[in-house]
Amino acid sequence: MDSFILTRELPMSETLSRREVVTRTVPALAIAGALSIAGPLLAADNAAAGAAPVGNEAFKDGQYVLPPLPYAYDALEPHIDADTMHLHHDKHHQAYVTGLNNALKALAALDGAATPPGAALLAGLQEDLSFNAGGHLLHTLFWTVMGPNAGGEPQGQLADALARDFTSVAVFRKRFAAVAAGVKGSGWSILAYEPLGDRLFILQVKQHDLQIAPGAVPILPLDVWEHAYYLKYHNVRADYVKAWWNVVNWQAVGDAFAAARASQKR
Repeated sequence: MDSFILTRELPMSETLSRREVVTRTVPALAIAGALSIAGPLLAADNAAAGAAPVGNEAFKDGQYVLPPLPYAYDALEPHIDADTMHLHHDKHHQAYVTGLNNALKALAALDGAATPPGAALLAGLQEDLSFNAGGHLLHTLFWTVMGPNAGGEPQGQLADALARDFTSVAVFRKRFAAVAAGVKGSGWSILAYEPLGDRLFILQVKQHDLQIAPGAVPILPLDVWEHAYYLKYHNVRADYVKAWWNVVNWQAVGDAFAAARASQKR
């Protein structure tokens, strides 16, 4: 279940800036770093797949916000139904945004408290922060790598890298799907770029916690929480994963790959 969000509202003396979010905690640093590197993906032009750009609409005026879908709720039919998209985007993703902002407010309030917070309270808030920040980041990326009139095969440098690191695109698809199917409970299968080796990894994430190699940049996340597919596919996750390939926007994924590589050369 994904009801593990912080709901308490605590006062905050001032609006948190991006830098304050980055420097406040280690989990926040990891999230902010990934968002910074993946920024070109959030601003990528998805016109090739009929989608509008998302831009930096996941963070505005010192607050994390729910970005609009870059396409209509029914645009991914018949592979992902409109009811699922409404529930997934409007309810579940919004809950992570709310939980993230509330966790930051609570941490800011603790910073100004007269007495140091208890270890259990601080640890709980850190867990809330990591969980909800991961949920917000991964969902924001997830919407951008899908689109109507999409599917097909990766092209260019991304296709070459997949063939190099997994022997072929077909082998990559098979392993990625197996990782998605093997998630115990709720989580993600993620294709990520690892800059030290200049290579691609497939990573399995539990819930939303970014259990990834330091510096690795997610470029193709697949949500396999039940709320992503249960209305249409019930408990048959494999059918959902098979259908999902038909909505992958490979142009956006290729742009994210190119941006991640370029960011390491500056």
